[in-house]
Amino acid sequence: MELSEIREKIDAVDEQLLDLFLQRMDLSDEVAAYKNAHHLPILNKERERAILAKVTEKSGERERYAYHLFSTLFELARSRQAELISAPTKVAAQVRASLEAGTSVFPQTGLVACQGVEGANSQVACDRLLPRGNIVYVKTFQAVVSAVESGLCWFGVLPIENSSNGSVRAVYELLQDHNLSIVRSTRLCIRHELLTLPGVKMEDITEIYSHEQAIGQCSKFLNSLNGVRVIPCDNTAMAAKMVAEKGDRHAAAISSHPCAALYGLTCLNDSIQDSDNNYTRFICITKDPVIYAGANRISLIIAFDNRPGALYEILSKLAALDINMTKLESCPVAGSDFEFVFFLELDASVQDPSVLAMLEEMERSCAEFQFLGNYAEV
Repeated sequence: MELSEIREKIDAVDEQLLDLFLQRMDLSDEVAAYKNAHHLPILNKERERAILAKVTEKSGERERYAYHLFSTLFELARSRQAELISAPTKVAAQVRASLEAGTSVFPQTGLVACQGVEGANSQVACDRLLPRGNIVYVKTFQAVVSAVESGLCWFGVLPIENSSNGSVRAVYELLQDHNLSIVRSTRLCIRHELLTLPGVKMEDITEIYSHEQAIGQCSKFLNSLNGVRVIPCDNTAMAAKMVAEKGDRHAAAISSHPCAALYGLTCLNDSIQDSDNNYTRFICITKDPVIYAGANRISLIIAFDNRPGALYEILSKLAALDINMTKLESCPVAGSDFEFVFFLELDASVQDPSVLAMLEEMERSCAEFQFLGNYAEV
């Protein structure tokens, strides 16, 4: 048989498949109406398992492909039913409130809490996120959250991940424990330098101060040193300020180039970080949920039953709607027996009804579900 003849037959089968698929989706709409009227859950795992068992039994050596075909059909049907089901969800209410509170333009002013001191990378992120904002400096990430929760500051800026050293777990834990909303994010290129008092030589240094993330991002350089203590502190800018104020010629700081000028220090070495491709991402948080125009990224925290296929069910929802997932990271739950929460980031907008329906379905099916926000990155 010629290839053209085979393709003609495939086209004919595809026409039949499309017609049958549309019929199946129409029937799925009827099922959704029945479930809505009788307050039944969307997922009927027992029926899906029975159908998959029958499909694999009849498919012979192609059972794997048939299994995935019907699994995708189920996911598409559930996604459609989720759009039609009217049962209230927390995420739908949160999204409505966020959209109502948002405006077409992101604010350029306001009080913003920032961990550190003048010259910190967080301060640079603050200036980028709120160009005319008034910065309130605090000592810890927890203090940033407290300033926002108490109403002292409308905004707070926190580092959430680094391209070399991974996620800032302390910040994710704060997001998990507090009812906060992410309203914007930005990404900064980070350059670390070894700063000292003028005239200090490398052999004079016995102590190096910096933030834990910066220490991790300069691990190769630090591991090459002998007889030098590495001392973590709250912030890279604080490290530079401390070295300047102490006046100790045996101390150095891992900090940024602007901090050298700001605190009267000298750059002894500007090639100390492990990777030149070193970026830190910062988020801007608020107490009340807000979604501004142009929001195209969604952040979530979810947890589900520890069973085979649980994560696949979540990922298949995204695949069914052609949603790109930019982050998936697991984190063990403290005090539990191998239980995990997952941090997800998606390229999507809640303005799309199918995306909101998917989030509602995820909320219904997950043991824990936190919608952290829909926002833009600048």
